[in-house]
Amino acid sequence: MTTFLAGGTGTPKLLAGAAEVFDPAETTVVANTGDDVELGGHLVCPDVDTVLFSEGGVLDTDRWWGIADDTTETDDELRRLAAAAGLDAGPRYLSDETQTTGRDIARWRRFSGIAEFMEIGDRDRAVHITRTSLLDEGQSLTEVTRTLAEAFGLDISLLPMSDDPVATLVHTDEGTMHFQEYWVHRRAEPTVLDVEFRGADDARITDAVADALTDPVVVGPSNPVTSIGPMLALDEFETALESTPVVAVSPFVEDTVFSGPAADLMAGVGYDPSTAGVADAYPFADAFVLDDADGTDLDRPVVRTDTRIDGPEDAERVARAVESAFAEVS
Repeated sequence: MTTFLAGGTGTPKLLAGAAEVFDPAETTVVANTGDDVELGGHLVCPDVDTVLFSEGGVLDTDRWWGIADDTTETDDELRRLAAAAGLDAGPRYLSDETQTTGRDIARWRRFSGIAEFMEIGDRDRAVHITRTSLLDEGQSLTEVTRTLAEAFGLDISLLPMSDDPVATLVHTDEGTMHFQEYWVHRRAEPTVLDVEFRGADDARITDAVADALTDPVVVGPSNPVTSIGPMLALDEFETALESTPVVAVSPFVEDTVFSGPAADLMAGVGYDPSTAGVADAYPFADAFVLDDADGTDLDRPVVRTDTRIDGPEDAERVARAVESAFAEVS
């Protein structure tokens, strides 16, 4: 059994070829939920859904968001109505009082659906409606995710990191904003001063996640701050990682990040934006997979390969390097 920690696009890209190395029937993926938002009353779980759609064979891999060839008629009409009515497109946060009422899982991340600031496809929206409706019927996020995974025919086991609310809030020179506003709406332009995982002190990992973390763990080439950081903010999570073999794949080549806002976010929270900084952020990691061009000297075993992942063959190559790294620490 092997467990992958997933956030953003790094780990899903790795999973695209990992099945050739790690048996899907014995693979569990724990996905970040700090990025989740409630948009127009529907709970959107971007990192859960990237794995759900990728492993279900429907992901839009040009954007690494949403369902391939999806239509956007509802989203288009929402934007048209807002413009015609003279309504500000937002992001439109709901009131402070509303942020902590209603379904608990959506705390601190509630947005109005007026002129959606995140484009939601029509088939994609059906997933969010189903998810939210099952939550309202009394199911946990773990139970709902299992149901959706079955509907998409996943061979792996997919788990949210917690059934409790944890919201990733980015403190910037232009104020505090939810990660999705910072990344999707503002395109990571504001300067990061700090990152808060609101709710993490009270959130707990589920029994299913606790069980998954007793197996060897792969930290994919995801953003250490906002993709993996919400998980590590849960005390039980990092404690579990200290007691099991962990191999991490760096999303950097020395001080150059492959994609996304990881460098700015790491600098904002006090880590060097580099592979060395990733190692500092992951003291529990027993070994690392680095790029051939990455000469960073670490105090733990390192396996090097070409870590760029542009397709399944690349992903398989990196997965085999992960397998070799486990052999170094077993």
